Amino acid sequence: MKTPIQLSVLALVPLLAFGGFAVAQSLQSLRGAEVDEPVVLDSIHRTIEGRMQRNYRQQPPLIPHSVQQYQIDLRTNQCLSCHDWTKAGERNAPTLSMTHYLDRDGNELDHIAGTRYFCNQCHVPQADAPALVDNVFEPSSSR
Repeated sequence: MKTPIQLSVLALVPLLAFGGFAVAQSLQSLRGAEVDEPVVLDSIHRTIEGRMQRNYRQQPPLIPHSVQQYQIDLRTNQCLSCHDWTKAGERNAPTLSMTHYLDRDGNELDHIAGTRYFCNQCHVPQADAPALVDNVFEPSSSR
């Protein structure tokens, strides 16, 4: 003889199976394309060359060039080939802030700190892209 719990579980199985199937059939992609289908970006999403003004104090600078082919992993960081303090002068590139050469305890290092190694954690390429949501931000200095 089956217990009431077993009977209720048996009754729920078909409901959940068919309910999940119905929900899965109504989902649509927000991109307007299948998951494995490549989507070409509009020309409106192009990179802006030249430096943009920062919006607030301590904002990480935006990257004024394309980084699409840059390799940043545990062994290689192509950003450092121009922006490391040893090479920035000859490459005419801005150097990294001295905060990038401090460890967690504030000790100065001769190389970039491990906590600052992955540049794209804070720095992003500039792009002329439409806003996803309405932005009403005003810097405090404009008041």
